[in-house]
Amino acid sequence: MKKLTYLLLICLSISTYAQSPWTKKKGETYLQLSFTTIPTYSDIFGNPDFQTEREINDNTLQLYAEYGISDKTTIIANLPFKFVATNDLVNPTPFPVTAEGSESTLGNIQFGVRHNFYNKKWLISGQLMVEANSGSFDAATGLRTGYDAWTFTPVISAGRGFDKWYIQAFTGVDIRTNDYSSAFKLGGEAGYKVSSWLWLAGFLDGVASFQNGEVVQPLSNLATSLYVNDQSYAAFGFKVIGEINEDFGANFGFGGALSGRRVAKSPALSFGLYYKL
Repeated sequence: MKKLTYLLLICLSISTYAQSPWTKKKGETYLQLSFTTIPTYSDIFGNPDFQTEREINDNTLQLYAEYGISDKTTIIANLPFKFVATNDLVNPTPFPVTAEGSESTLGNIQFGVRHNFYNKKWLISGQLMVEANSGSFDAATGLRTGYDAWTFTPVISAGRGFDKWYIQAFTGVDIRTNDYSSAFKLGGEAGYKVSSWLWLAGFLDGVASFQNGEVVQPLSNLATSLYVNDQSYAAFGFKVIGEINEDFGANFGFGGALSGRRVAKSPALSFGLYYKL
C-alpha cells in the first residue's frame, strides 16, 4: 500500500491540474520535470468548430514539486515555461490579423496546499491552488502563454488504493479575476499495476465554463484561441509510469478531447522524469 500511495503522486504526466487526495509524508519531496506538446494544429472546438488563422505550435516545459510539511499537509508548486508559435496561414488572406512568430516565456505559475481530512480506507482531501497572472501576450502574433488573470482553484478529492490498483476522483471550481469566466471542474482516474515496475492508468477530465465573464480580448488572440475566455472541454487519456529504481522513474501520457469549446482539436503528448527525496 505504501508503494501504491507513492506511485499515485507521480501520475502527473498530462497536467499538473490533475488532483489527488494523497499527501506526502512530513519532510518528503517529490520533483518532476516534464515536457508536453500539442502538435501543429489549426482546428478548434466550437459551435460550430472553426480554424485558427495560422497553424499553431504549443509546447510546455514544466517543473512540478510537492513537499510534505506534515503527514497530512503538502505544499505544491509548478513552474511552466511555454514555447508557442504561429506558422503558415491556414487560409491565405491579404489582410491577416496575426503575424508569423514565436514566444518562449513563462506561463501561469502555480502554488498551493493540499490537506488530508479523512483516511480510513478511503481518503478525502481538500486542495487550494493559486495561479499567478505571470503569462505574456504578443499582440502582433496573437500568442498568449497564460490567462491574463489570477486563478483560485478550491478542490475536493477522494480516492482509495488496493493491492494492484487505485481509483480517485475530484471536483472543484476555477475562479478567475479580470472579468474572465469561472469554471466547474470534474474528473476521475483509475490505475493498475501491470508488473513490479510498470503502472497503467486512464482518466476522464472535464471543465465547463460558467460563461459569467465579459473580458474583451484582442482579435489576434481570438484568432489563435490561446488562453481565451469561456474555454470548456471533456477529455480522456492514459498514462504509463515506469520505475527505474525506488526513487527515480519516468512517465508518458496521452490526452485528447471528446468535445470542447475554444480548445484545440489535437491530442496532447507528455513525457516526464521524476525524483523522490
